[in-house]
Amino acid sequence: MLTLTRLYGLLAVAALIQGGTSQAAETKEAHQWAIWRGPLQTGVSLEHYKQGKLNPTPLWVHDSNGRGAPVVADGKVFSWGYKGKDKELVETLTCMDAKTGKALWEHEFKDFLSDTVYDRYSIGAPAVDPVTKRVYLITHYGIFACFDFEGKEQWRISTMEDYGRMSFPNSRVGTPVIEGDLVIIHGITSNWGADGPAADRFYAYDKITGELVWWSMPGVSPPVDSSFSTPVFETRDGKRVFYSGTGCGNIVCVNARNGKPLWRWQACKNGVNASVLLYKGNLISVHGDENVDSTDKGRLASIKLPDTLAPAAPGAETTVLETAKVENWRNHIGSSNGSPIIVGNQVYQLDDTGVLNAVNADTGEIEWTKKMSTANVHASLSYANGWIFAALLDGRLVVLKPGDKDAEIVSEVKLEGQCLGTPVVFDGQVYVHTTAKFYCFQIENKGITWDTTPVAEVPKVGPAKALQIIPAEVVLTPGHKQSFRVRSTDANGFVVGEVKNAKWESFIPPTAKVKSSMNASFNEAGELVAAPEAKLSAGAFKATGDGGIFGTIRGRVLQGLPINMTFNEVELNEEQPTEHVKFSYPPLPWIGARFKFDVRELNGEKVFAKTFDRILFQRATTFIAPSNLSNYTLQADVLTDGSARVKSDIGLINQRYSIVLRGNAGQLEVSSNLERLKEVVPYKIIANKWYTLKTRVDSNPDGGGVVKAKAWEKGQPEPEAWTIEVPVSMVHKEGSPGIFSFTPLNQKRAYLDNISVTSNK
Repeated sequence: MLTLTRLYGLLAVAALIQGGTSQAAETKEAHQWAIWRGPLQTGVSLEHYKQGKLNPTPLWVHDSNGRGAPVVADGKVFSWGYKGKDKELVETLTCMDAKTGKALWEHEFKDFLSDTVYDRYSIGAPAVDPVTKRVYLITHYGIFACFDFEGKEQWRISTMEDYGRMSFPNSRVGTPVIEGDLVIIHGITSNWGADGPAADRFYAYDKITGELVWWSMPGVSPPVDSSFSTPVFETRDGKRVFYSGTGCGNIVCVNARNGKPLWRWQACKNGVNASVLLYKGNLISVHGDENVDSTDKGRLASIKLPDTLAPAAPGAETTVLETAKVENWRNHIGSSNGSPIIVGNQVYQLDDTGVLNAVNADTGEIEWTKKMSTANVHASLSYANGWIFAALLDGRLVVLKPGDKDAEIVSEVKLEGQCLGTPVVFDGQVYVHTTAKFYCFQIENKGITWDTTPVAEVPKVGPAKALQIIPAEVVLTPGHKQSFRVRSTDANGFVVGEVKNAKWESFIPPTAKVKSSMNASFNEAGELVAAPEAKLSAGAFKATGDGGIFGTIRGRVLQGLPINMTFNEVELNEEQPTEHVKFSYPPLPWIGARFKFDVRELNGEKVFAKTFDRILFQRATTFIAPSNLSNYTLQADVLTDGSARVKSDIGLINQRYSIVLRGNAGQLEVSSNLERLKEVVPYKIIANKWYTLKTRVDSNPDGGGVVKAKAWEKGQPEPEAWTIEVPVSMVHKEGSPGIFSFTPLNQKRAYLDNISVTSNK
């Protein structure tokens, strides 16, 4: 096995195959389709075939539904799909032999607490790091996992429970991307503290250990949509940067090594899902939404990239590019999801109406169009050997040879199901997922040649200017500790070396609205320690090295079991400007609580209340403890304001299951994803009356389990029997306890009090 030190050394010289320069790689690892857009980040293959022809009979077919794309490395194809129906539906990461389709291993993932509808699963792709032989996957419900090529799990993170990743009905996820020793993901999160407001954020993790290295919010808050735009990398102005669309309608440029936002350009009013193209110092992007400077819907545009990436103006988080100053050209082509490809100076784009467009990359002129289908939902085009590969919504895989005035269809195959994922062309084989099957087709040929794989130019490292601390964010429970790796970085974010003598101190950012410190301290070994009596708290620490260079981390102390939370000791020191009532912000360490809940007085008692601050949060979820807890009982007193006709919903989250009193429906409901698991029993809820709600999840040796809940009028004897018991065949065995509330149109408020979490053992 490689040591971490040797691994990181290899990463510096061999891992960067993204972003073309004059350098070239002829290593075995270079010839892979390791990321969704391939080695050029454009959907264009590097291979050519002698007397090539697509065989319309599949080489093999795997029984798996899918809406995304696979990746291929070392003779293995890694597919993200789903199987089963209703309660038994699971997503699957499957490793197969690329030549035979034989499944070598498979991991199953079961949805939880998400908004996914209509079987909208696996909308994205895995990513492979050919150097370390690892594969990465992020699910819509926030599980971010890493496996080796033998299928052994290396690490797993619940980004929903740990970072507040939010869920949307469109279920668009995208794919992780690799940059040096980092693996980067993005999504809409509502975390804690300054990151409590919902925003499209990027998170970079150490790809070996899974530790957080940096996070970044380069767009604006709040976003209006989710985005699964995949970052595209290059070296510019001495920095490694990436460009990506966001859920706030921007194209952003971010320093890929330290997460610092460099600039943003507003493209549309909603989310940008397509990935961008880089061409002659320009950036080409497409979206399918309403433009910010006109009522037109959709735009394919080219902007001039700034040569110098200067820091933002004082007081600004990032530089804003003005369209009038940077736009080279635009046309009316619109695509809500599908990304363009570029070959030479020709851009090919399949638009939302199913029309294939050929566009001059220098002028933006549409040179020809070809109607291919009635619509295009997600799939992007691919290109190899002079052919365009199009997977169409109606289930056709079409191969076209583009010309000056049109494109000739050279092959067409009808597949079972709909095509929503991008076809992948690698090593003489074409892979395409449909909503029914996963297909592999052979390109019959007399030999394959490869263009040289470009390698990223990594600038020379300069003098140390800052500290980068790993992990950048921590969670402790009383009596536990955390060690750190501290390394110095230069002005452009590149690692200079390890730092052993950093000095630590508590740190409160000058912009912090809530002045708070973490109830923990550093020992002589440089470990952050939470004493056995440490209190629920959150804050930051600053590390300073030689020459005054510094870096910061932040962290939370969460309660261990048992947890008993009341609110009578909370000081109501804030003034609600529209309601003119005193309140206190929710506990700072709770994930996703800000702007969703607060502490206020009700009938002489201080209670936890659902807020009406933002309509975006009329439905709100908050997590109050570590995500690895299991086998516990969660209980609280709950109440909904309202009348006989209009009430709200209030409930608890136990081990990734929602247990909710539905006020208007008069039901006690157990659910996870509402389309996968939803069981109810009648339970009449009277407005303005307190009830006690108690929940637990029992696991069985066979992997199944039972979700149990009971409710009764507060102050009355607890009933012996559970009000509802729901058996599940594949039970979630861990998860953070949490709170859920839905206040439709923010009409009637809901409340909680006396929260307790106790071990079942």
